[in-house]
Amino acid sequence: MKKKMYQILGMFLLIMGGTLSQVYAQNSGGLDSTVLDRLNALEQQANYQKPGNDHFMVAGLTTFGFAASKTTNTVGGISSISKTNSFPDADHYEFSPMFLWRHGNKFLLEFEPSFNNNGLSVNWADVSYFALPNLIIRAGYLVLPFGTYAKREAAGWIDKLATDPMGIADMTPTDYGVEVEGGLPLGSMKLNYDVAVSNGSQLLSDGTLTSGNIVDNNNNKTVTARIGWLPFSNSSLELGVSGMFGKVGDLGSPYQNATGNMYAFDLNYVKTFHPILLNIKAQYNIQNITNENYVNPNDSTQNYSFNNHTTAGFVQCSIRPTEANNFLKNFEIAGRYTSYNLPGNSTFGSDQHSVTVGLDYWLTWRTVVKATYEAYTGNSTASKLLGAYNGTTNTNTFYLQFSIQL
Repeated sequence: MKKKMYQILGMFLLIMGGTLSQVYAQNSGGLDSTVLDRLNALEQQANYQKPGNDHFMVAGLTTFGFAASKTTNTVGGISSISKTNSFPDADHYEFSPMFLWRHGNKFLLEFEPSFNNNGLSVNWADVSYFALPNLIIRAGYLVLPFGTYAKREAAGWIDKLATDPMGIADMTPTDYGVEVEGGLPLGSMKLNYDVAVSNGSQLLSDGTLTSGNIVDNNNNKTVTARIGWLPFSNSSLELGVSGMFGKVGDLGSPYQNATGNMYAFDLNYVKTFHPILLNIKAQYNIQNITNENYVNPNDSTQNYSFNNHTTAGFVQCSIRPTEANNFLKNFEIAGRYTSYNLPGNSTFGSDQHSVTVGLDYWLTWRTVVKATYEAYTGNSTASKLLGAYNGTTNTNTFYLQFSIQL
């Protein structure tokens, strides 16, 4: 493994949607069992590779399933009920092959297209240069290092539940830029870092953000950075803090001086308490955009403004009897609480909460079937004057999902 360290780590991290910092900053005490199995498989594969040669590999993932839901919407004391079901589950269907090309010992090219409910898109496309054992330089279309969920945990075969926590992944842009990441030992502790400079998000006319533009919309770049700290020698616990800062307004527009400041705090705790593997994850996002005057959608001669402040957070816990001697070791129970608060008095304001529980059955270390139930409550805080208020929504959904890492 030592002779192949750069190659194995680089290919492994990009397959997993993780970071180099995660590998340098964690050992078996803080890794999920599926991650350890994947690392072992890559080590065996590396035994057949010769250093200095080019190698091409296709990996990826696919997720599909069934969803049935009942929604009750109440406005002005009047309720309406709707029921839906779908196979495959259109909101979470995904087929994403990943193409990896290792050029010598220093370069790795990665491209992952995705076919999902939004049609054909690209998850990321970049080139990595392994400059030093604790330093990777990357450029291209990147998942920015804001929190950990979008970059490490969102893949269907890694996530313990059939749905994403509301708002968390949506607040982590994929953008064009350059990135530097790595890890450092601190005695028995460890530190990892990840810094990116990108084009940045774009403020739309209703106060929401979009991202992923290959041409920058202003003369300012956005800086995103995350620092992770692993205080225990067995790396069972990681605490992370992230920030994202930059202008978001179009150059020459009324919003050209608008800025966005975002913060994220994350926690990852993975440890075996014989015979149970305990896995706890959490993240809390804060997004602040400077207050701007927007054109009233009902009267173009009038403007309106609001406090453009958004928060999103989740706490998730799962347990798995990994050391059981029978088929019970293949089961995993998971639960999650999520909150998502969008700015009031806007056209999209809401106060949303969900409770999600699930039972997973692992067919193999990279193949899982999930049964998930989610109860969602959304209270509209959108402006009634703008005609955007839509009352209270309650949705109960059952998911049956199959996911595999290819």
